[in-house]
Amino acid sequence: MTLRLSRREISDAIGGSGWRFVLGAARTSVPVRSLAQAAEVAARAAATAGGDGDESLWMDVRADRVVLTLQSLATGWVTPLEVELARRISAAVSELGLRADAEIGDQGPRSVQIVEIAIDALDIAGIRPFWKAVMGYTDEAGASGPEDPLVDPVGQGPAIWFQQMDAPRPQRNRIHFDISVPHDEAPLRIKAALAAGGVLLSDTAAPAFWVLADAEGNEACVTTWQGRD
Repeated sequence: MTLRLSRREISDAIGGSGWRFVLGAARTSVPVRSLAQAAEVAARAAATAGGDGDESLWMDVRADRVVLTLQSLATGWVTPLEVELARRISAAVSELGLRADAEIGDQGPRSVQIVEIAIDALDIAGIRPFWKAVMGYTDEAGASGPEDPLVDPVGQGPAIWFQQMDAPRPQRNRIHFDISVPHDEAPLRIKAALAAGGVLLSDTAAPAFWVLADAEGNEACVTTWQGRD
């Protein structure tokens, strides 16, 4: 059985290599100057990961950056294998004269992040099949129960998870976004949201998540791995 690392163990192990632990995955960005250079980075990362990359590594290749994500597709988590791959890939990127960078603060257009859609429901099992069908989604790895999250099988769209309601709530929005960011990005992101007219509704669960809203009460949560183990 593969050793299950804690969130803190993962974060501590990969942070010095330019990666961040975000919502069950290790993620980094490599700024580049052209699509050709991005393709070179992707090829180097794939070669470094070798066969292990087939079940752990995926990439978003653009002309200005390559976003690299490591997560065991079998477990939906970061295992010691992905930790080791993160270190090896960072070293390989460095050999190209580039860097793996989580782009915290003003180091890029935004930090690496993962977005989820949360749907509040009275009967989760009753509505989950609709969302699975209409989105073309599938079960999350190791979680196929009637109330478990749904994910995009090709990894492009945000995951969907369901939150149990105990009474009808017509007066309040029932779908909100969870923006999972690196733990050291959260204060910056919250400050920016508040400066842009948002309000802080609750920080009682911080640093796991902060509940914010726009001026009309539409909610979003900024979340991190901290406070969850």
